[in-house]
Amino acid sequence: MSARCAETSAAAPGTPVPDPYDDPAQALLAHLAALRERVSALVEQRSAADPTADDPLRGLYLSDEAVHHLLHTWSPTEGDIAPGAARPVAVRPMGPADRLARLAERMGLTEWDTTVLLIALAPDVDRTFEALYGYLNDDVSRRRASVGLALDLCGLPASSARARARLHASAPLRALGLLVDEDPERPFLSRALRVPDRLIGHLLGDDTPDAALLGRLHPMPDPLPAAPGAEDFTDRLAARLRTGPLVAYLREPREGDGLAALATALRAAGLDALRCPDPADHVPELLREARLSGRAVVVHGLPDHPAPLVRALSEAPDVTVLLTDPRPYDPHWSPYDPLVLEAPGRGAGGAPAWRAALGADADGLDLAVTVAPYRLGGDRVQRAAQAARALAAFDGTPVTAAHVRLAARRQSASGLERHARRIRPAVDWRDLVLPEGPLTQLRELALRARHRDRVLGDWRLSAGGGRGRGVLGLFAGESGTGKTLSAEVVAADLGLDLYVVQLSSIVDKYVGETEKNLERIFTEADRTDAVLLFDEADAVFGKRSEVKDAHDRYANMESAYLLQRLESFDGIALLTTNLRANIDEAFTRRLDLVVDFPFPDAGQRLALWRHGLAHVPSADGIDLAPLARDFEMAGGSIRSAVVSAAYLAAGRGDEVTAADLLEGARREYRKAGRLVPGEGGW
Repeated sequence: MSARCAETSAAAPGTPVPDPYDDPAQALLAHLAALRERVSALVEQRSAADPTADDPLRGLYLSDEAVHHLLHTWSPTEGDIAPGAARPVAVRPMGPADRLARLAERMGLTEWDTTVLLIALAPDVDRTFEALYGYLNDDVSRRRASVGLALDLCGLPASSARARARLHASAPLRALGLLVDEDPERPFLSRALRVPDRLIGHLLGDDTPDAALLGRLHPMPDPLPAAPGAEDFTDRLAARLRTGPLVAYLREPREGDGLAALATALRAAGLDALRCPDPADHVPELLREARLSGRAVVVHGLPDHPAPLVRALSEAPDVTVLLTDPRPYDPHWSPYDPLVLEAPGRGAGGAPAWRAALGADADGLDLAVTVAPYRLGGDRVQRAAQAARALAAFDGTPVTAAHVRLAARRQSASGLERHARRIRPAVDWRDLVLPEGPLTQLRELALRARHRDRVLGDWRLSAGGGRGRGVLGLFAGESGTGKTLSAEVVAADLGLDLYVVQLSSIVDKYVGETEKNLERIFTEADRTDAVLLFDEADAVFGKRSEVKDAHDRYANMESAYLLQRLESFDGIALLTTNLRANIDEAFTRRLDLVVDFPFPDAGQRLALWRHGLAHVPSADGIDLAPLARDFEMAGGSIRSAVVSAAYLAAGRGDEVTAADLLEGARREYRKAGRLVPGEGGW
């Protein structure tokens, strides 16, 4: 580019300073008025020497006179330039509303770049430029500025390599998404130049996001109180954000933790952000929007193959780009390494965050106990708080702990449903009929689930070695003694869903597939606030055996994998077995609690009969003691006997009688292949 194109925009001595404008559109029109003078001069110059200027069909065909004129007026050095075009159109700031001048300053555009931008956008703002450009292009159908016309209006020869380089794909105008070079198949000088509609709207004062981003931009969550120890991280990140553009990658321990930390740091730094979970193929539009609005770009939850996205975002050093994902950063994703950080977890700071989100609705609630089982991050807490208010409004009551728990449970990820059967607990501690010992252990299990972040995290009692903060329990006892029901009660007490793992979806005959299936389940369980139940766990957590063949070797490999995976598990997992001795001792050592479920004695069986009939219409005077004494059945069988008796009574349209209950008990004995009292020699 010639030296005259690198001049600053300072006004020449004696040049009148334009009046400041309060409206961006008026400021842009003032710039176009200056450009119109240059265009008019060039039109007059060409029309004065063009013998076809008065031809009504000029621009539609080439006459002999037009060809003769071209042959005798062409210059290989200066070309056809506007008289007096010794420099670009000076774009002087016209007040605080002049967005074109501010854009040029913010993006480091030269005066020539700004002039080309103004030339290209003129027909989109003032229709009269269309006819003028059609005349100057010698083609009435081409009403946008061409590359050659832009060079002529700037007083530059078409052969200037430096001037042509300013329109290269790597030059600021095109690299920043400000100018589009259309018709690449045409010769360079006849290619049309177009300014994106979004940029024109911005220069006119319209801040509506690019149409390509509609439906993709999400609001940033409001900052919530950070967990203990996280304030220092967000303060340091905010200080770095204030110093200038930054590309950073935050690995989050749990989905949403990174977004929550970014929201707090951005607010502290005084920056707004464009949050786009999935930019897909619209990265150029996203970066241009960030440049126009002066905002940062936040992308959370990267795609399965993030390399193209990370590289495209990392190549914008003038834009602050903040990425967050649970996966560790892979240097192969981009040759431009971002600042890689570990986002702080929510930890035990959940109650203050919930209190801030609920506001006055939190008054009277014991949030420390209510929300302890949940590890929601990002905007999930705020969304759950809104859902809790909506549920309370529907019920016509103030917000209760039940509303908060239900809303929080619905915000948790549900990917486990692909691998396990979900049970929404509808029971409580009153539904358990157990001795005091097992019942105390079950309550302790729920207590551990609530306070694990405080004990293992804040109090630093974790065993280290990459071990997670999971809660693992084993329920051992005969079939029907209440193991699955107890797991459901624990889940209900914590306000969580219970997911029963289907062994058929885990065990695979092909080598390595069982481990892959288990990894999917544990990964989803780490992301989900839920209780994971491995029913009949012997099939997966059984004892390792001496290696006698290939089958034994691979079975032991599965056990070894499970041992390692349980070490790093962060969720709540319960195992049930009919025979405790079948579980490998290595698994038992890693369990927090082992609860033995004894076979009920006569007194407990009587309590189980009474509990089963609590809501069933029954005849007066039924003596349940003989049934409890004579029929040695576990709780599951007693419930089945009550169900059979209820159907007999319902079929008669009557209440349950002692005879119905006796028949139900006898049927359970027959199903089990046992001799029924009073029959078969009794």
